[in-house]
Formats: sequence, C-alpha cells, structure tokens
Amino acid sequence: MTVYENLANAIIAQAADDYRKILILPQNDGSRRSLERFFRSEWYRILTNLDGELLIQMLKKEVLG
Repeated sequence: MTVYENLANAIIAQAADDYRKILILPQNDGSRRSLERFFRSEWYRILTNLDGELLIQMLKKEVLG
C-alpha cells in the first residue's frame, strides 16, 4: 500500500468515526450534513471507490439500529 493510499484510508476512517459520534449527539444537524456532503463529494470519490451513500446507510444502521 502506498503512502497516498494510507492517507486516503485514514481520512475516510476518521470521517466515519466522526460521523458515528455525531449521530448520537442531540444537536448534530450541521455537522452531520457536512460529513454526508463529504461522503457524497467528488473528493471522496477520488480518495476511495467505496460507495459513500452505502457507507452513510451502514453507519446509521450501526449506530442507530
């Protein structure tokens, strides 16, 4: 794995961790929407070939049931 791939994976993993934390906060709309925009963004698609929409759904199911 290249340094670029390691960095890209770390960015995605951190965003996913942040999204998990934000989902359980009562006042999270702005931060949640910001992270969802990231998961749907062109930059996200440059970093990974993982489906951002699917990741959002999986993280919501994991945290919220």
